[in-house]
Amino acid sequence: MTMMQAAVLRGIRQLAIEERPVPEPAPGEVLVQINAVGVCGSDVHYYQHGRIGDFVVERPMVLGHESGGVIVGVGAGVDASRVGQRVSVEPGVPDLTCSECLAGRYNLCPSMRFHATPPIDGSLAEYVAVHESFAHPVPDSISDDAAALLEPLSVGVWANLKGHVSAGSRVLITGAGPIGLVATQCARAFGATEIVVSDVNPHRLKLAADLGATATVNVAETPLREAGFEPTVLLECSGHPAATADGLRTLARAGRAVLVGMGEDLPLPLTHIQSREIEVTGTFRYANTWPTAIALAASGRVDVDSIVTGHFALAESEAALLAGERDPLAVKSVINPQR
Repeated sequence: MTMMQAAVLRGIRQLAIEERPVPEPAPGEVLVQINAVGVCGSDVHYYQHGRIGDFVVERPMVLGHESGGVIVGVGAGVDASRVGQRVSVEPGVPDLTCSECLAGRYNLCPSMRFHATPPIDGSLAEYVAVHESFAHPVPDSISDDAAALLEPLSVGVWANLKGHVSAGSRVLITGAGPIGLVATQCARAFGATEIVVSDVNPHRLKLAADLGATATVNVAETPLREAGFEPTVLLECSGHPAATADGLRTLARAGRAVLVGMGEDLPLPLTHIQSREIEVTGTFRYANTWPTAIALAASGRVDVDSIVTGHFALAESEAALLAGERDPLAVKSVINPQR
């Protein structure tokens, strides 16, 4: 086992399956045989545009950051008994020494090395070497797909934590994509009693209702301001400027808005925010969420397998990236590199 295959972005809409050496785990690292990789919107964006904001793909880069698999080797200093352990890979490794890391906010580490964020290679490959502390053991009750999708689930967990969602919360989730759908399930698990999800896609709204939304709003037909719902928490998961502005204007006084979706800069309704003392916060990835995500998935409180709408082999990675563009019913594609 000296060579492997990996999906490499070589330019805009130029994806190649290349043969590369199997990485050698460094001290403190484990070698993971990757069994499943979820396709994220950021992978699609890099494929289509070659950049996200200031992050520009300037040299060939392996895509993928939602992954899980089995440990097949260990570096120096790592307990050899971990070989054979099923794991979910947390794709960002901070320096663990800066002031943000020491304060527990390692997601804000300025030296973060995050999979498939230029210039760091991702995990859409047959094997990946990762820091042992960021290869989280998962129980057998979690499928290979779910082990990979603990990453987007962590985004949903973090959004709900930042929104202080708890028993009795009234939550509006704008955007019924994969993140909105896992955020919906997390809000229910966190104790929210009303969960309204808005989108323009009827198929995704039905899925949101199946996964715990108490009501849905098709904003192509009914504007949010006419939906008659005043949430205490907004989880904005679409990244769409109009959805963000409309969601903010529906919030109850002293409500809390969590901006999750990655979108363009937009003017905020500051007078409305100030007069209602609305708290607005951003989110950037997550920190210390894997234990909660594992527990939610293992207990069945959150069903991440339910959002998977397509499976692909590594050689079909380009088709997986284009699934959302080609199929209006597609929600989450998963690539299985060992197929």
